Amino acid sequence: MNKLPAITLSFWIMRICATTLGETAGDLLSMTLNVGYAISSIILLSFFFATVAVQLSTKKFHPIIYWAVILSTSTAGTTMSDYMDRTLGLGYATGSLILVSLLAATLLIWKLAEKSLSVTNITSLRGEAFYWTAILFSNTLGTALG
Repeated sequence: MNKLPAITLSFWIMRICATTLGETAGDLLSMTLNVGYAISSIILLSFFFATVAVQLSTKKFHPIIYWAVILSTSTAGTTMSDYMDRTLGLGYATGSLILVSLLAATLLIWKLAEKSLSVTNITSLRGEAFYWTAILFSNTLGTALG
């Protein structure tokens, strides 16, 4: 069932590229196209839910699908972080505190439900859903802390 790539140098290069593209795409929608952070967040969260649904429905690792979900977490995360800071006026510190709490809660519930936090040996659909939830919150947190 393991549908995750090996953690290699190539993996980290791809993650950096996805994060950079996420920042760019989020800013393109919200600022350049002047859609705003709320609408951009809705659009990009919809993209995330669509890509993660495809990922969860697959039975084996497909690099294009996996990296599409990573890209969608980066774009949605960037825009959600900016929405909390700029539209809601929470500031990055408060937004980061909220995101740390959400990430910690996700990891705690994941550990209790799955008896493991292994990202190299995910054996259930529920475990994979926790994995993607944690990735979304951690990418959003990365933007808020950055």
